[in-house]
Amino acid sequence: MRLTGAQALIKSLEMQGVEVIFGLPGGAILPVYDPLLDSSIRHILVRHEQGAGHAAEGYAHVTGRPGVAMVTSGPAATNVVTALADAYMDSIPLVMITGQVATSSIGTDAFQEADTTGITMSVTKHNWLITTAADIPRVIREAFHVATTGRPGPVLVDLPKDVSNQMMDWYWPDSVDLPGYKPTIKGHPKMISSAAKMILEARRPIIYAGGGIIRSGASKQLLELAELTGIPVVTTLMGRGCFPDRHPLCLGMPGMHGNYTAVTSMQKADLLITLGARFDDRVTGKVDGFAPYAKVIHVDIDPAELGKIRNPDVPIVGDLKQVIAEMVKELKKSKVELPDLLRPWLAQLRQWQEQFPLKYDQEFEGGPIKPQYVVERLRELTPLDAIVVSGVGQHQMWASQFWKFDHPNTWVNSGGLGTMGFAIPAAIGAKVGHPDKVVWAIDGDGCFQMTAQELVTATAERIPIKVAILNNAYLGMVRQWQEMFYSERYSEVYLSPDLPDYVKWAEAMGCVGMRVDDPGQVDVAIEKANQIVDRPVVIDFRTDTWEKVFPMVPSGASNDEIVVGPQNEGEQ
Repeated sequence: MRLTGAQALIKSLEMQGVEVIFGLPGGAILPVYDPLLDSSIRHILVRHEQGAGHAAEGYAHVTGRPGVAMVTSGPAATNVVTALADAYMDSIPLVMITGQVATSSIGTDAFQEADTTGITMSVTKHNWLITTAADIPRVIREAFHVATTGRPGPVLVDLPKDVSNQMMDWYWPDSVDLPGYKPTIKGHPKMISSAAKMILEARRPIIYAGGGIIRSGASKQLLELAELTGIPVVTTLMGRGCFPDRHPLCLGMPGMHGNYTAVTSMQKADLLITLGARFDDRVTGKVDGFAPYAKVIHVDIDPAELGKIRNPDVPIVGDLKQVIAEMVKELKKSKVELPDLLRPWLAQLRQWQEQFPLKYDQEFEGGPIKPQYVVERLRELTPLDAIVVSGVGQHQMWASQFWKFDHPNTWVNSGGLGTMGFAIPAAIGAKVGHPDKVVWAIDGDGCFQMTAQELVTATAERIPIKVAILNNAYLGMVRQWQEMFYSERYSEVYLSPDLPDYVKWAEAMGCVGMRVDDPGQVDVAIEKANQIVDRPVVIDFRTDTWEKVFPMVPSGASNDEIVVGPQNEGEQ
């Protein structure tokens, strides 16, 4: 069967089981958009290429399948760099297809030419510049394989316009042959045995669970390990939902804005069982002062993570799902009743939880709306399996702190790169991935203004997401730092409470818009939003301007210097 390169690309995507592409056409990719008309693949037309990338990320976050985005050359390709970098940091499987000028024009500074593979080399697992149409099926098969195996991540395929128009004989490769790419899946038996022995000897152990648990689908295995041993679990920002928040062994989120018990448990632990986490600086604080009494077991599919920040006593390279299962088997051979031996440790943790809970004060008579209250009411009035997507900043921390995540793949956020503007397009992708679930985007007014145009996409494509703007009229996290560490010198962080008018803006984009100024109206607005299922909803919650996120570990400080609330921030 003879096909054009463009037809071969679309057929290759169909062979990979692609159901949806987020994209925006342009000259260099135009040949590919023609056969798309005859394809079973749904195309969602975004309003900005960055939105295509983040929407594909949101889709991948909640489905576990690779998200696919397609844009043209030059500025379109540079516009997706942020999404690629975001996916690379957070290990999100993403296949990005970019158009390119004709091969004869490459290097001539042709119209809308950019060195896309060069620009994206550092933010993709791998990228390909296709120079002959005959390579298209092979490259697409390889691209999906690389994106979804080992440590997942983004890949990019750059397709020149003349290659799209070339003819080729259709084929589909039976297998992938990449000699230099062989991820280690099975953990070393000796290392697993050593890890089990170390676990049985520990008396103040903590399971430090990261986003790798979710990426590997190892939540069930993690639950079995925790319940078998009685070891409490902290879940990182990227790992939220990998272990049920309502489980008695769950301590919640550690890190710069983690709760006191999660942070302090790691500081006092004698063993960290690190599963799919990377000792991020937001978790460790000052590295020299992090978990000073703890031995470390570190399991990760990416060998580059082992020893990068903290040297492990027992390093294990492998897929978490398999490694944890083998660890459980090894532990079951022992007659040590570890849960009984950990009772003093668990009692200490419970004492900290009672002494230092997350808290805020919501006044109902004339007081401002507290952002934490909005998150809690959203949580209580929304189905348990709802998907929560956040932007980046204070609202992200409040969402992670005050929502209860009991299921994996229900929390979508930009962790490593911290991309403002992530929430709206990512929520669209999440809703496309799970159209049967309620999807709430919890956003800040600063983040919302960066990518709100994608609500036009949501309306036009009938993707009824719901958006809660925690509007404090500031770039809140930056203002918090200026207040605490820059003597209240507020430089360029004020956004205005009235510009823009979010209700009118939402309505102009075809959404239902609401504004809430009074705490007593919070529930009414949320319940009304949850009843609307035929279009997007945006609620402008006017929240307390001066509320700060606590607890907080100041940047560069040890986790032992955690500030639990405004009552002791002056002690730092």
